[in-house]
Amino acid sequence: MTVRPKPTPAPTAPPCTPTTPAYDARSLVDPDGKALLVLDTQTYTLKITRNNKLILTK
Repeated sequence: MTVRPKPTPAPTAPPCTPTTPAYDARSLVDPDGKALLVLDTQTYTLKITRNNKLILTK
């Protein structure tokens, strides 16, 4: 009889280094699932779709 090791569960979030911040996207958005992100003079819209995907648009 062969004993197989139990599979390792997939992590729920990608691994981060101590210098890479990680954020829960839901904590960034409003109740409608949208947030505005500003980089220098550009404003971007972050949206969580009905299918739980992220879209970042200019």
